[in-house]
Amino acid sequence: MRPTEQLLLIDGPAGAIETRVESPAEPCGLALVCHPHPLFGGSRENKVARTLASTFVRLNHAVLRPNFRGVGASGGEHDHGRGETEDMLIVLDEARRIFGELPVILAGYSFGAYVQTRVAEALAGSGQPARRLVLVAAATGHVEGISRPYAARPVGGDTLLIHGSADTTVPLTNVLAWAEALELPVIVIPGADHFFHRRQHIIRDIVLRAWECPLTTRRA
Repeated sequence: MRPTEQLLLIDGPAGAIETRVESPAEPCGLALVCHPHPLFGGSRENKVARTLASTFVRLNHAVLRPNFRGVGASGGEHDHGRGETEDMLIVLDEARRIFGELPVILAGYSFGAYVQTRVAEALAGSGQPARRLVLVAAATGHVEGISRPYAARPVGGDTLLIHGSADTTVPLTNVLAWAEALELPVIVIPGADHFFHRRQHIIRDIVLRAWECPLTTRRA
């Protein structure tokens, strides 16, 4: 059965939060997917964000793919991650209202990955930690074209970090330095730049393997 799709306009502090929802009939979890930087053309229709969304639908999750402030029909203006974090927590509250208290996966690409580290921190502080994070080309340290550095928050030890070896927007060295302090492994896709041209299927396969292996272990 094909997943159902709907477009929600969720009330947020800066106006509507336009959110695409895709859900199988009986989801086993919630997956919130965040897109790259809105001031550089990022939106929920970004190819990497769509790859993450379709992968989690395949893994039987209800997927919420919002537009950040000022993108599409979402109100407000870019807030450098602060207001975006607040908005994502509101989207998750709405998801719980619709689907119930299911485990939460946080997935993000570039600026969206940075925001998800903040969302994870807020959820943990409220006693409702996310089950796991998937961060692709996470914005941390100095990012090309941005005047301020990004200080990504600490994340859990089972976080899936995916980065391209040829990324010149967020150099691999930035993520390695951040991950080293957290003792986290980084999955590097050789030859991939920040946009993962023709390599989105590799991201999909990495995520599927990361989720399928524990299921295989339990069946054994």
